Amino acid sequence: MLERLRFPVERSRGRRYPEPEHPYRNAFQRDRDRVVHSRAFRRLEAKTQVFSPGLSDHFRNRLTHTIEVSQIARTVAGVLELDENLTEALALAHDIGHPPFVESFEQRYARFPGLNLTFEVREGMVKHSRDLTPGEYPEFDAFLPGQRPVLEAQLIDLADEVAYNTADLDDAFSAGLIAAEDIAGHVDQYRPIYEAAEAQFPGATARERFQEGLRRLIDLLVSGLIEGAVESAREAGVGSAEDVRACPRRIAAFTPQTAETSRALKRFLYARVYGSPALGDDRRRSMAMVADLFHFFEERPDRLPHPYAEQALAEPAHQVVCDYIAGMTDAFFRRTYEQAMGRADGQAKACPT
Repeated sequence: MLERLRFPVERSRGRRYPEPEHPYRNAFQRDRDRVVHSRAFRRLEAKTQVFSPGLSDHFRNRLTHTIEVSQIARTVAGVLELDENLTEALALAHDIGHPPFVESFEQRYARFPGLNLTFEVREGMVKHSRDLTPGEYPEFDAFLPGQRPVLEAQLIDLADEVAYNTADLDDAFSAGLIAAEDIAGHVDQYRPIYEAAEAQFPGATARERFQEGLRRLIDLLVSGLIEGAVESAREAGVGSAEDVRACPRRIAAFTPQTAETSRALKRFLYARVYGSPALGDDRRRSMAMVADLFHFFEERPDRLPHPYAEQALAEPAHQVVCDYIAGMTDAFFRRTYEQAMGRADGQAKACPT
């Protein structure tokens, strides 16, 4: 469909530290494998997506969510005839965090710092959900501000949207927060899906009918992304990967109807799930704890572990602290918080006022 817009791996801008080519894996395949083998990727298993694992063993975590995003993104890339390896590498890296996690803080190789990923993957991470304007972030000036990322990178944010909208419906149903008819009452395109599942499977359980409807909803959203990208490319008149970069807007898009469905799902989820008392109290408490720990280390960057303490000597402390906290698993965050706040309380008691 859009093979003409596929980014050619042989035209990659390469790695920050040159390496010899691998005999049977291309550059984007190697990027994918490096992400999968990284500690930052493994830590996603111990990071909450929406629902706390203490409530159930079946809710998504960041790792299972990432796998679902990768599956959706690779499916779309395959249908559109784009580079599936580049798309998969970008999808697997999308929730790890911003570039420092794979450029400097992840140390697996003796020859260079970080994972030494290709320019296209690092650029895609920087421009995951928005484009950059020249001078907006000087530290990202090397990543072609003012240009769009390659089309494979543009797919990731929308594949992410499909994955978390539908997964959060699934987890919320399992938690007893919503029923299928609730979704049908708020999302127009879901209503015929719900009615068809109810009519076709009257003897099935509510859970089985819900799963049937969810499967069809995912198909609808993915199909809308494929059709939307094809139509968007046609309207923009782009004929090559370089045209995609030079285009004043992103090519990856849902069809208008699918985009409205995605927005309606988000409104429903915010109203009935994310803002529910069951999740709201935990979220507010977690946000307060993150803020407390951030301020603790921002005021005491020397308390950061290696290599963050050394990094804070050369870079703004607030950014280093942000990177450190963002990389934490839930359990490690709680331990660090308890140690830091306990130490801070002890200091406060020891100091006269």
